[in-house]
Amino acid sequence: MKVKDIIDILDAEIICRDDLLNNEIQTACGSDMMSDVLAFVKEQGMLLTGLVNPQVVRTAEMMDMHCIVFVRGKRPNIDIIHLAEDRDMVMLATKLEMFTACGRLYDAGLRGGSGK
Repeated sequence: MKVKDIIDILDAEIICRDDLLNNEIQTACGSDMMSDVLAFVKEQGMLLTGLVNPQVVRTAEMMDMHCIVFVRGKRPNIDIIHLAEDRDMVMLATKLEMFTACGRLYDAGLRGGSGK
């Protein structure tokens, strides 16, 4: 699934890296606990979270994720945006709750990659 498809599915706003909207996303995960992302997530391309701090970008980078979606209308500050831009990560924001956003993506065919 392309990032631009995810934008339509989630009625999301582009925060940064609109030049990467044709990138393919194969899998996703949703979590507000970055320790869980590090411990349990495998083969993810996108992170959905309501947590807005630099650790989200650093965790996504460590897990080789290429897109972060902030749920519940959350928006990162400019320092976090620059951090993502420097790492070639698309950032999106949706007003949807995490459960609804994950459900819509699942219905559209995107799956998790827990490694199990």
